[in-house]
Order: sequence, then structure tokens, then C-alpha cells
Amino acid sequence: MLKSLSGRFLILTVLFVMLAEVMIFVPSVARFREDYLLSRLERAQIASLAKLADDDIDADVEEELLRNAEVYNVVLRRDEARQLVLNSPVPGEVSHTYDLRAPSPWVLMRDALARMIDPEPRIIRVFGNPVREAGLLIEVTMPTDDLRSAMFAYGWRVLWLSLAISIITSVLLFLAVRMLLVRPIKHVIGQMQSYAAAPEDARRIIEPSADITELREAEQALRSLETELTAALKQKERLAQLGGAVAKISHDLRNILTSAQLFTDRIEQSEDPAVVRLAPKLVNSITRAVNLCESTLAFGRAEEPAPRLTLVTLAELVGDVIDGERLAVGEADVSFSEDIPATLSLRADAEQLHRVLLNLVRNARQAIVATGKPGEISVAGQEDDDHWWIVVTDTGPGLPPKAQQNLFTPFQGGVTRGGAGLGLAISAELIRGHGGTLTLESTGPEGTRFRIDLPKSVVRLDDAAE
Repeated sequence: MLKSLSGRFLILTVLFVMLAEVMIFVPSVARFREDYLLSRLERAQIASLAKLADDDIDADVEEELLRNAEVYNVVLRRDEARQLVLNSPVPGEVSHTYDLRAPSPWVLMRDALARMIDPEPRIIRVFGNPVREAGLLIEVTMPTDDLRSAMFAYGWRVLWLSLAISIITSVLLFLAVRMLLVRPIKHVIGQMQSYAAAPEDARRIIEPSADITELREAEQALRSLETELTAALKQKERLAQLGGAVAKISHDLRNILTSAQLFTDRIEQSEDPAVVRLAPKLVNSITRAVNLCESTLAFGRAEEPAPRLTLVTLAELVGDVIDGERLAVGEADVSFSEDIPATLSLRADAEQLHRVLLNLVRNARQAIVATGKPGEISVAGQEDDDHWWIVVTDTGPGLPPKAQQNLFTPFQGGVTRGGAGLGLAISAELIRGHGGTLTLESTGPEGTRFRIDLPKSVVRLDDAAE
């Protein structure tokens, strides 16, 4: 009962109703006591009329009148004269005097509580206004035994009535909560359990149907979450399938490249000046391809290996990238420029940074070639006290809006037609592994500008490696 929403609501309703009744109980008992005393004053006034009508009534009749009025004596004040109308022996001293002509609510509640707490029988004097202005004042002396008993009897009636009201109210609210809240919530829970059994099944995504605004908003948020989760699971499944395919392709490609590597060893022995100049670049390219295939086989999952940080001469690395891209330009009018100090060295994984720069420069080259217009690609590098930064700029047509929104999202940020949209996503992940950032600074008809920031702080590099 305590662990269910409806059970807690039932218990709290009973407690709150009882608390409200307690707050009502004290004023009610005070009003009951006032009415009780006023009724005794009224009875005493009626009894005194018989005495005033016939002054020669005998002692037995007078005693009966006082007994019916439940008082010991009656005093009337008429025309400023105070007259003892009815009188009988008082069996003790008067302990308290109460004036009911204009009492305040706080005084009535205080006196009522005091009477209920005090178990001893008392004799009290009560003042009041006569009914229908039959005089200036009426005063009676009376016992409190019957008053206290009547107050307790009234209190028990109020208590049982309050308890009955609270139980009925609680049961009605309990049923209402189960119908209006608990049942719709259980429906949502059941749908969540059904979806959890097969989250890839889009048919199990919840359809909001609640009439309650807050619950409907929760269902809409749950639908959005389930939709995104289902899409993410499908994408992960495609990535897993792609990983398996890439591993198989990398295995065969590694064998092919290994054979090509054997032929390049023979080419290096040639004495032709052109061959001597180009052979080392060909050997380096094939070596990188072999290493990449081996890395893919070793880490055939979505994660990239942690970078192996060494000091890298940036000018040599950029020169190698640009030399390879110059060969791929063909007849297109694309020029390359470098603005990197010859002595600039940075701490990075040479192979991973080469992949990032190659991806950025190749994307820029392909974008310019696709326009059929002349263009330029420039790579600049600098450093300050805290960072190394590299900027790749081109004069291409800029990125389309869809590519900008999902630039670093796998399969969604493709720029070139037919591209898988993985290059920039992988590049951003590699730079994050260095503790740095890859950002798109600007893009438009005048060109595109990417910036790589790598930290010099060892702490940040350690955090990135972890």
C-alpha cells in the first residue's frame, strides 16, 4: 500500500481530512459549550418568570424549577436593581466566572479546552443577556459535570463523523486516481516493457493517447526518445555490418598492398631521376595504406586506437599530403600553398594527423574540381603558449546547408556525391583523441575554412588518451 501511488494518495487523503477536522474540532466544541451555557441561561430565565408571576410559590416548586434549569440560583438585573429570583444551597465555592455577553472566539476556545482537560467537577458563575431584552443581565450559578460530559459526547460524534467522511472521500479519490492516473501510467509502463523487448521494431514505438495534458507530454517525450533510440540502433547495426565488410576488404587489400610493396622495393633501385624522386613518396603511401589496413583489422570496431604521441615536423607532414594531392589534380586548375614555419614541431600521432589533413585537403580539392573553375587550397600552421593550430582553407563553392548541420555525424555529413559521410566524422574523432578540436570556422561562396586546435597541456593529452 505504501509503495503504490494510489495507496499513498489514500493514506495522505485520510490524514489531511483528519487534520482539517481537528482544525474544525476546537472551534466546534467551543461553539457547542457556548450554546450549552446560553441554553441554561434561557432555561433559568423561563424558570424565573414563574417566580416573578407568583412570589408565594413554595420551596418544592422553586427547587423543581432550578432542577429543570440545571442551575443553583438565578439573579436578574432589571432597572439597575439586582434581584435574586431563585435560590438553592450551593454545594461549594464558585471557581470561575464567565461572561457570555460579548466573548471573543479565542476566549471561547481557550475556556472550552480548559473545561475538557480539567476532570474535576466545578461550580461556575455565568453572565448573559436575557432573551428578548427582558432585563439588563441574567446570572446563574451551575455545576460543570453535565457540561463536560456533553462536550465529550459531542466531540466523539464529531470524531466519528469526520472519520466516516475521510474514509468515503479517500475511497472516492482512490478510485479516481486509479482510473485517471494509475491506469494510464500502467499503460505507459506496459508499452515501455513491450518496446524494451524489441527496441529495433519501430511498430512498438508509443503513440500518445492520454487525455491528461501532463501525461500526454510524457508520452510525446517518450515517443521522441524511442524514435531516436530505434534510429540509433539501426545505425549501429549498419555500422557493425560496415565494420565486418571493412575488415574483410582490409584483409584482402593488405595482401595486395604487401605485394605492391615488394615491387616498389625494386623500383627504388632504378637510376631514372624521375623514378628516384617519386619512388620514396610511393613507398611511403603504400606503407601508410598497409598500416591502415592492419589497424583496421586490429581495431575492427567503432573505436579508433589511442594516438601514439611523438614530435612531428608539421611542414614535412603537410608537404607529403600536398605532394600526393598534386598528383591527383590531373588537368584541373588547382593550386596549393603552405604557410608553416620550417621549425614548427607539434606533439601528435603522425599517421592519424596525416589522415586528418589528407581528408581535409582531398575534400577541398574534390569540391574545387567539381566546379570546373580554378581554385586554391592553403594550409597554415602556427602556435601560441597553449596550443598548436592548423588552418585548411579553400576557394571552393562552400558546404551545402544539410552538410553543415550533420558535418561530423557518420553517414549524414557527406559533402561529395556518393560519399559515405565518414571522413570528417573520423577526422573529428582522431583530433578529439589528441585532446583537441576540429571546427568549421566559415563556409560560403567565397570558400571554406577548417581549423584544428591541439593542446600543449600534457594533462589534457592524458585525459584524451584515457
